[in-house]
Amino acid sequence: MRNNGLPRIIKFLRMTNGVTQERLAERLRVSTSLVAKFETARLVPMPDTARNLDEVFGSGELIQELAVDARKGVPPEWFQPWPEMELEALSLRFHGPNFVPGLLQTEEYARAVLNAGLLNPDEAEERLALRMQRQAAVFGREKPPICTFILDELALMRGSPTLMKPQLEKLAEWSTRQLVFVHVVPRSAGLYVGQTGPLVLAALPGGSEAAYLEDQAAGRVISEPDNVAAMVRVWDAIRSVALPRDMSRDLIVRMASEL
Repeated sequence: MRNNGLPRIIKFLRMTNGVTQERLAERLRVSTSLVAKFETARLVPMPDTARNLDEVFGSGELIQELAVDARKGVPPEWFQPWPEMELEALSLRFHGPNFVPGLLQTEEYARAVLNAGLLNPDEAEERLALRMQRQAAVFGREKPPICTFILDELALMRGSPTLMKPQLEKLAEWSTRQLVFVHVVPRSAGLYVGQTGPLVLAALPGGSEAAYLEDQAAGRVISEPDNVAAMVRVWDAIRSVALPRDMSRDLIVRMASEL
């Protein structure tokens, strides 16, 4: 987040108006943890939320304008709703057919992936910082979500040994953590549904679900129930060809030892 004072202003306005984080969350119809993240520079309010904050505090368009400025240097507009959903999610399910999912990437691997694209060096470094922030935000929650990751074995073979060995060792470490489940689709699976691009599913409070898809041009967040249900079916098909957790960990450890 660009440091333009927005977190401090939100906190100042809330306290000046004698409103607790819990009460503000109720009025905004968001979680208390989300309000806390606005006030600690971990998240920029979405446009609708920024407008609601201005309405609650009677601050004209101050928060909306500061939020626009703070979003400069953050992920593209099509991605911006997703980090908030990650922070609210009760569970997250990822499939990465081409790369290690962002939430499990080492800093070196993430930098290499971002620099392999069409971003200029400054843009790549901004995205890298945000990716590391997302990791800390999701896994640093008081009650982290249950996270299930499905990776393609071939994706774990892309990159130099000096890049991939630490990444594989990190994956092996993550696979032993509580509430984190890492599975690998072996090369022997051949062709399977879902190889066209990343798929992420988020189970949200209240029983709703959302999906995130990405291709060469951009990504999109899907929340329409029928479309999300279709993505759940795709996830189930992918999961059916992945190795069990323990076998996946053994494969990752063996791949790391061979580098």
